[in-house]
Amino acid sequence: MYSITSSEDFRELSPFIIIGAGGGGEKFSNFTGVETAGFLDDNEKKQGKEFCGHIVGSDLKKLIEETNSKSVAIMLPIGAEGAALKYAVQAIDLGQNVLTSFRSLPLEENPSLIKFANQKGVQIKEISSRLDNVKKVMGTAPDRVTEVLPKITYYHKKPVIFVGGTSQECGKRTTTRKLGKAAKELGLNAIIFSTDEMGLDEPTDINFRAGSLSVMDVPAAIMGTVKYMEENKNPDIIFIEGQSSLTETGNPHPKGLSAAILFGAMPDAVILCHRPNHPFREPIGISEELKAIEAVEPTKVIGLSINRRNAPDVSLEEIEEKYNLPTVDLHTDSNGGLKRLLQTVLDYVGE
Repeated sequence: MYSITSSEDFRELSPFIIIGAGGGGEKFSNFTGVETAGFLDDNEKKQGKEFCGHIVGSDLKKLIEETNSKSVAIMLPIGAEGAALKYAVQAIDLGQNVLTSFRSLPLEENPSLIKFANQKGVQIKEISSRLDNVKKVMGTAPDRVTEVLPKITYYHKKPVIFVGGTSQECGKRTTTRKLGKAAKELGLNAIIFSTDEMGLDEPTDINFRAGSLSVMDVPAAIMGTVKYMEENKNPDIIFIEGQSSLTETGNPHPKGLSAAILFGAMPDAVILCHRPNHPFREPIGISEELKAIEAVEPTKVIGLSINRRNAPDVSLEEIEEKYNLPTVDLHTDSNGGLKRLLQTVLDYVGE
């Protein structure tokens, strides 16, 4: 009853004043059936400037009086629910229909808005996430949208090292923990950050299962954790465990999670793990994962951690020569071990 189901709904409610002169507002203005009367944004840097053929305003009442709008479309991001609610109440009170989205102001959480709109004789509708369609094709779906975190952007001040891998269960968690432990033993204030519920072994400093979050929320959760650690622990260096792989075949589901953690980490450098002859995963290989990491994020793979549990005779020296990267054994001191890999990291990031 309150969901937008076709472009005809847009035509019925047009013209719109669009709240949010950004990506969401632009996308909405391009919908078939949408006629835009104007834009409004709280950001003073946007106000008074042209956006999508309109001058961005700052006063909703004034825009309504000066245009032929019938409705107000609230296209704000997650984290701006307070502003969205304010504009919805004001628009309804001024006799405007209201269109919102599950991101900016989900109606299921604001039933009083529906009651207020009915009292004022206007419509209130939502562009829903259509989880009903997911349930139709999959047989189940979340009761509500799982994307909940504000989309922060935080640029870390201290070096961040991402530990990636060519597959699941290839040694990322152990490599991350051992690198951090070795750094602590050198007297560095190193933070060990595990992105898995299994990351419980000491001396891990913080962990959570990144896979429990919406992939849209993962980068923010990673950045938020790095920000928290820098503000509260004053680290010298941060080691972040990745999950799965960008290139592993056979199980495509966690690939997006792997990328999301990498994007959130924004690492200065990457240590890449590999398990030859993996008994129950299907890695493509070091070369493909290395290229994928460096293609999607502006960083560099600087060393290799090899898990030889299923291939004890694999030559570390041959791998090192092939990729021209320091290559060590995850479990032993062969070819310098994790201490050599840590020194590679420290040499790369400098003092």
